[in-house]
Amino acid sequence: MMKIASYNIHKAVGTDRRRSPERIIEVLNEIDADVIALQEADMRFGQRHAVLPDWLLEARSPYRRVPLAIQSGSMGWHGNAILVREGVEVTGHDVLHLPCLEPRGAVNAAVSANGVALRLFGMHLDLSGLWRRRQAAALLHQVEVANSHGAPLPTVLVGDTNEWTQNGGCLRDFARQFTILSCGRSFHARRPVASLDRIMYSAGLTLNEAGVHSSPLARRASDHLPVWAVLEAG
Repeated sequence: MMKIASYNIHKAVGTDRRRSPERIIEVLNEIDADVIALQEADMRFGQRHAVLPDWLLEARSPYRRVPLAIQSGSMGWHGNAILVREGVEVTGHDVLHLPCLEPRGAVNAAVSANGVALRLFGMHLDLSGLWRRRQAAALLHQVEVANSHGAPLPTVLVGDTNEWTQNGGCLRDFARQFTILSCGRSFHARRPVASLDRIMYSAGLTLNEAGVHSSPLARRASDHLPVWAVLEAG
């Protein structure tokens, strides 16, 4: 089995308005996933430095980042990053441009651990419903491209969809090819009212369990709660 998680870390600024990368790493350790997709993992302006520098991850966690960064000092691509636990094999990775009004992107990595091999896409979709649907179409196309140009792998899509409806908008588009999990309400962390953060999986994978990580620390560390799922091959 492989545990997958997604977490919008809000640049490590918590609901108490304090910026604390160390606190985010403590939450990552609580989640205890094999692979974690992050959103808002780089600063937004200037040189867009990583919110969680490599030395801090190495000192305080079993995680390392997949080397997606295009810009020196950044952790990922348009704030999207992927972390893997020690022992997880990364066999490929890439970044994607998404159609947008403001800069948006997605990232992917092919990973294997515990007898499970899959391709994971991490995303942070637009606030506009029209652009979210265009971005969903682009992501679904990239899934097809990845599986046609490399070894076909079961695929997991994770991230902050910014979709407030339960089954409409971009979720309807994703549902044509993916099973969308009901992990639970993840936003706002203090009083969750919306399931903005999603995990979706393709054929070739089976769900074991899923949920929202709602520890006292997670409710303070970011304005989103992490979501997670345990998947197995088959």
